Amino acid sequence: MSKQQPNKTPEDEDAWAEAIKDVKKIKPQAEPPVAPIKLPEIKKTINLAQAYRGEDLHPLIMGNTDNIDANTAKKFKRCEFPIEGNLDLHGYHEEDAKDAVFNFVQSSYISGKRCIIIITGKGLSREDNPDNFLTPKGKLREYVPLWLNGNELRPLILAYNHPPAKLGGTGAFYILLRRHR
Repeated sequence: MSKQQPNKTPEDEDAWAEAIKDVKKIKPQAEPPVAPIKLPEIKKTINLAQAYRGEDLHPLIMGNTDNIDANTAKKFKRCEFPIEGNLDLHGYHEEDAKDAVFNFVQSSYISGKRCIIIITGKGLSREDNPDNFLTPKGKLREYVPLWLNGNELRPLILAYNHPPAKLGGTGAFYILLRRHR
């Protein structure tokens, strides 16, 4: 049995009008872009010799902070550096994502940012593997660490790790950049 609405009286409508008189209409949110946003090309070049003057660059390993002083390492591991930029790779194809990562990291370094996040997402599970169908499949999640260790980006980065779950967890990379001098 359905509940019937009582008949509205003019007093009800006056009361309703009084109740909502201070309510302001908010503007609708802009629609998200359908295609990934292209980052602008970097106009300033980076002198990698100036970015890193050390003897040897060891490959970056997830969570490794051996090459950082103790206070900075502690602050990094606790994710206490404020995030000054983020790049969301959802919807990107591999080549576009690679260009976006290179441009984003280099432009962040040039603009003096210290801490950035790259969001790859966690990928889908592999349903074609009956033994372990929950094996992570995210290709960008696999490629980003390789790109960060490349000759063009490695001298700009001190360390990277997965942030806490509220910042993306294993579907993101919390990256500490060298100081731009």
